[in-house]
Amino acid sequence: MTENYTVAVLGLGAMGLPMATRLATQLTVHGFDIAEPRLKLAAAAGVNTFESARAAADGTDALLLAVRNGEQLDEVLFGTNGVASAMARGSVVILTSTVGTEAIPGTVERLAGYGVELVDAPLSGGPVRAGEGDLLIVVGATPAARTQAAPVLGLLASTLSIVGDKPGDGQALKTVNQLLCGVHIAAAAEALALADAMGLDQAKTLAALEAGAAGSFMLSNRGPRILEAYSEDGAEVLSRLDIFVKDMGIVGKAARAAGMAAPMAAAAEQLYLLGQAQGLAAADDSAVIKVVAPARRHAG
Repeated sequence: MTENYTVAVLGLGAMGLPMATRLATQLTVHGFDIAEPRLKLAAAAGVNTFESARAAADGTDALLLAVRNGEQLDEVLFGTNGVASAMARGSVVILTSTVGTEAIPGTVERLAGYGVELVDAPLSGGPVRAGEGDLLIVVGATPAARTQAAPVLGLLASTLSIVGDKPGDGQALKTVNQLLCGVHIAAAAEALALADAMGLDQAKTLAALEAGAAGSFMLSNRGPRILEAYSEDGAEVLSRLDIFVKDMGIVGKAARAAGMAAPMAAAAEQLYLLGQAQGLAAADDSAVIKVVAPARRHAG
């Protein structure tokens, strides 16, 4: 199935470029980004680049899409220069973003008018793992749509979890995932700030915590970047702080819709909101430690 399979990747940023590069090892990949430097990097990696999103999507078997929210999803697919009408009947849109469940039913209905199905496939793992095909992808889609998307999902995921047969199921599970991720990052920042306040060496503290029962993926992944937050340039931006403003907002909205309290998620959300208000929106999410502790107490 992969011999003549073509996938378009719209957005060649921190996640889009490594995913496109990974896919180009076995598939024909079309790419588009508004930033010329990203197009050049993609072309060097074997991606066929285009001057518009519609041109990139035209006639492809699948469209891999990462957007910030439901409004942007609607604009990309159905706006003035929307790509849905350029797609081939029988193709699929693979939505890799966390946008919440509310945007999904209307998107599915409108895509159906073009003979296109939605594969709800939010992912987790970061840029390095994206380039290695080592992502966690949770999928909600019909069996037929999953089959059509299989060449793409198989190359990107080391763990592929089919959570349901309808779009929206993936968003629901990713919402739960983001609750844990958002709380874990905030907790890791708070713990390392406390270590510093108590006069401990933060790097040694982090190494000790990772080896014990308090260890977690987020502690190990964000911990070193948390320790870089106070440097002049801060940590390299691999996941923006305002992404968790969005995601924790989705978590809170989902919890309220379900009629349940989510106090841990609400507390973490407030930290990210404070960070955004303090000008850290575009910083790496590890900068949330600067909300808990605006300045380091001990050099080291």
